[in-house]
Amino acid sequence: MFKKILIPTDGSKLSAQAANKGVCFARTIGAEVVALHVTQPFAATVGFDGMAAAYAITDEDYDRTASEQSKKYLQAVLDRAETAGVKATPLAVSNFNVADGIVHAAQSEGCDLIFIGSHGRSGLSRLLLGSVTVKVLGLAKVATLVYRVKEND
Repeated sequence: MFKKILIPTDGSKLSAQAANKGVCFARTIGAEVVALHVTQPFAATVGFDGMAAAYAITDEDYDRTASEQSKKYLQAVLDRAETAGVKATPLAVSNFNVADGIVHAAQSEGCDLIFIGSHGRSGLSRLLLGSVTVKVLGLAKVATLVYRVKEND
């Protein structure tokens, strides 16, 4: 049914838990995986009001650090896929909106499923923190499977 599954990761413990389940799911159905990490451009992290000068970091430093971080996060998914015997490809993209980055990556890579984790927050916590997963659900044009991660695993 699904041939190519996009598995986004942000490097967190809970994201790793969802990625592991996504790789297991891919193995079960014989699909390949695209492991994705979305970074935000430097301007998105410091705002557009000239505050960047207050930080002792340049665009190049930020880009290098973001790239190294992406490689580390993606390698964890690739290692899990290798152990499971699942073909996996890494992909790092930059987008001001993480959910947009995920949806665009799924489309550009020809994925037919997005496998994404959710913390299951509700109420004020969800309102304050927002939810990339909820935004992906609203934007995605391909099937999206939401895995409810367990905070105590």
